[in-house]
Amino acid sequence: MNANQAATEPLVELSHVEKRFGDLHVLKDINLKVAKGDVLVVIGPSGSGKSTMCRTINRLETIDSGDIRIDGHPLPQEGKDLAKLRAEVGMVFQSFNLFANKTILENVTLAPIKVRHMAKKDAEDLAMGLLARVGVDSQASKMPSQLSGGQQQRVAIARALAMHPKVMLFDEPTSALDPEMVNEVLDVMVELAHEDMTMICVTHEMGFARKVANRIVFMADGQILEEGTPDEFFENPQTDRAKDFLSKILTH
Repeated sequence: MNANQAATEPLVELSHVEKRFGDLHVLKDINLKVAKGDVLVVIGPSGSGKSTMCRTINRLETIDSGDIRIDGHPLPQEGKDLAKLRAEVGMVFQSFNLFANKTILENVTLAPIKVRHMAKKDAEDLAMGLLARVGVDSQASKMPSQLSGGQQQRVAIARALAMHPKVMLFDEPTSALDPEMVNEVLDVMVELAHEDMTMICVTHEMGFARKVANRIVFMADGQILEEGTPDEFFENPQTDRAKDFLSKILTH
């Protein structure tokens, strides 16, 4: 592959992805390409398959058929290759998933030391820099339970960034937060977007989607129904399903 091909090759590509949970057909022929530096925001009603699609990208959910590639390579099935892939695909969940028995600093240094075999001092320097970047470096010696939800979620973002991921997945990262904490997490995500981090965000935060996304994907009933720029989607949705969705959420 020459440099030009590498430049145009999508960083994340889903082709004809299908997924069922028993009788429930949760992903139907999903086709999606995400280029390096893209900020893709996935929106849609509950139960549309958004989170499931997000979770297939680092194989937290398996797929029944189709193909998922990260940086041109097919998704590994298991073992060391899968662990390596997960190191390159950062994930931030609805719940913060921090280790309750480890300090904030230890939460962020654990993977770089264990997976990247980084020296403890180097990992701590890296972690402190990232904790400062998300505004919680003063909390480094505390336990997760001593932090607010917004602070814990910012630590979770720092922890994902510590692995120098190629792409960051956000699965409704603000939905479990009290309203006054939402913006402190979104502000960090806005910063990342401005730094050209490739991001796939499942979110209900329409202001964030309008401001930060360069592409919106609208999903309903397990399918991608629309894809376009924020202006195209919010100003001129093409499908009745999207018009209905927007009328319900933008009227309040």
